[in-house]
Formats: sequence, C-alpha cells, structure tokens
Amino acid sequence: MATDTSAPTTTPGGIAGPPDRRARRHRPRPQLVPTIVLLIGAVYCLLPVAWVAVAATKSGSTLFSTFTFAPSDALFDNIAELSAYRGGQFWRWMANTALYAGVGAAASAALSGLSGYTLAKYEFAGRSAIFNMLLAGVLVPGVILAVPQYLLLAKVGLADTYWSVLLPSIISPYGIYLARIYAAAAVPDTVIEAARTDGAGEFRIFRQVAAPMMIPGLITVFLFQFVAIWNNFLLPFIMLADDDKFPVTLGLYTLLNQGSTTPALYSLVITGSLLSIIPLVALFLCLQRYWRIDLLSGSIKA
Repeated sequence: MATDTSAPTTTPGGIAGPPDRRARRHRPRPQLVPTIVLLIGAVYCLLPVAWVAVAATKSGSTLFSTFTFAPSDALFDNIAELSAYRGGQFWRWMANTALYAGVGAAASAALSGLSGYTLAKYEFAGRSAIFNMLLAGVLVPGVILAVPQYLLLAKVGLADTYWSVLLPSIISPYGIYLARIYAAAAVPDTVIEAARTDGAGEFRIFRQVAAPMMIPGLITVFLFQFVAIWNNFLLPFIMLADDDKFPVTLGLYTLLNQGSTTPALYSLVITGSLLSIIPLVALFLCLQRYWRIDLLSGSIKA
C-alpha cells in the first residue's frame, strides 16, 4: 500500500505539523540579488587597495609603462629606498601620525565616555539643550571648522605645534553622542544606585562601575576617532608648516607634488600608502574582540 507523503506529520505531543513537501517548499533560499550587490560593493572598495598592494611591488620604470596585476619583486627595494629618503623622514611622519591618532583617540574616547555617561545618567538644567547642540555638531563638517580653529590656535601661539593637531581632535560630538546612547543602554540605574548606597563617590562609580560596562562602546569611539585622525589631511595642512611635524598623509602629499618633477618618487608614494594602511588593519584585527554586547561583564570585573 503506497503511503501519502503529503500527509501532515505528527509531533511527539500529538500536534500535527506541516507536510514534509510544504516544509521543503518554505525553506529559506539564498537571496542572489543582495549577495551580488554586496560583492560588487566589495570589489569596488577593495580594488584600489589591491592596486596599491600590487603597484608597491613595481619598480619606478615599470610602474606605469607595463603595469599588470601580477606582482613584481621590487617591494623591498622600494621600502629600503623610502626608508632612506631624507634620512628616514617617512618613519618620522608615521611616528607623528601614531602620536596624533593614538593620543587624540584615547583622549577623545575618555572625554566622550565621561560626557556621554553624564548626559545619560544625570538630570540637570539644560541637558536636552546640550544634547541637541551635540546633534547639531555632528552635522557640521570638520572642513568648516578647520580655518576658525587655526585662527584661534594662532592667537594663543599654538599654530605649527603638535598641540594644533591634537587639541581639535580630542572633542568629538559624534563620539559623545555614541557614548551617551551606549551608556543609557549598557549601564543600569540599579547598579549605580547600589554603588551609591555602598558609599562610592560619583567619579569612582564612573571609573569602576560604568566605564567597564561601556568598554565596547568606548572602543568603537576610539576606533572611529583613530581612523579619522590617521586619515586627516586638511587640519594638518592648515596648522603645520614644519615638515618634521607632518603626519603621513601630508608627508606623502608633499612627495606626490615633488613627483611631477621627479617621477621616481611616485613609487615611494605608493609604497608609503601601502605601509600606512597596515597599522589600521592591525588595529581593527586586535580590537574587534571587544565588539560584543556584554552588559554584565563590567560589573563582574569591577
């Protein structure tokens, strides 16, 4: 006797389930159109990076004459020539960039965390107005603020110094906004009240209770600000005149301008661009483990 495969199945509890054929019909299928769009976007973003990686292996004579995507063997020669340029000027630019980005992003994350926690957990007059001003500050492009910042810092004698690049990088309206949103979601009011009951001061509560809970959000603020400062060009271009204080973006720009008269410098610019990407990739790989939602880990560590 033939069995009816379209008959509904019965679960152990006696509840009839859907037919096997219907279940197979409603299985999720891969969406080809979104996948293709994402692949096209990935190729669009990664193709210039791949070109830089391959071009850095080419010598100056073959860079534009017979360029192909097949790598060559001149990478280490280009790195050695770049390192020897003006007695290692490139590595000074890299050190300056690490100083600007590291110190600026760390200070910005700390200030954003404290400011965001204050806006999220304290009631005071003008809190809504301050938060609305922060939202307005997020919408203002940094290009508009570069010239007024230069005029202010020049007035106090800080132009063409390390401080002229560091100070404008510390305050980030977007970082404060993210910290405020994350503090409101990640730090329970009951934990704060319990710490106050135990006699802890407000700053100690932030440092030992709230800040550990906000670590994933603060890491996100740090990464956003680090990448923004690392890739910043306009602010150092306006603020700095001494090339010993240049970041790598401005330093490579000066090399690129010199390449119009000395074409051999183009290969150095491309090699320097490749080397400047490596710290950003390494930073993302090292800090990605902190990107998780774990609201209780901070209080347990505290």
